[in-house]
Amino acid sequence: MSKSKGVYGSKIKKATQLLFYKRHQKPGVRGAELHKALGAEYPKVLDLLDDYLKPLDLQVKVIFEEEKTPDKPTVEELDKARFYVASRGELQTKDKLMGWRIDDLAGLAITVSYIISKKGQAPRKDVEKLLSEKMPNWKIGLNIERYIRYGYLAQDDKGQLMLDWRTRAEVDQKALINMLLSNETKKQAATEPDQTAEEAEEEEE
Repeated sequence: MSKSKGVYGSKIKKATQLLFYKRHQKPGVRGAELHKALGAEYPKVLDLLDDYLKPLDLQVKVIFEEEKTPDKPTVEELDKARFYVASRGELQTKDKLMGWRIDDLAGLAITVSYIISKKGQAPRKDVEKLLSEKMPNWKIGLNIERYIRYGYLAQDDKGQLMLDWRTRAEVDQKALINMLLSNETKKQAATEPDQTAEEAEEEEE
């Protein structure tokens, strides 16, 4: 063990207990709580814990209240953020499901991508209308409530849906949009009629 890890050994152990033991509805711990338990150097403690977790393919992730992640966050910004342990590598499909049906995950992907396309928020009624094209009506409300309960979506008192902390933590939004656009392009290509021999000859001329 390096000198720094030896010095911070007890704090690393305490940080592990705080991050892995779920005490709230949402997983993870607020930075302010870690600050109080571990002291002002808690970001260094978490960096060392992250090193320990690498062989297990796990990592310490931080999610800020604002969607834009600061380049060099201050302690004050970290205190307002949420820290939790997540997979470092890419999960296999069977692992990603984790008790979810594939159509429920598809509904979440559609909802998230739609909200992204609307610059971060959309009326719930519009999302429900969109999902009605993909799943039975009786499931729509249940699924949206589930997405909210699990921290993927949030809803304000005006019925507007927006992305919550878990989407920002777990979903590569750019990759999701690119994947959906790619699939849409493939569908359009598959439905377009093949070029006739006559049209091909005209192009060659």
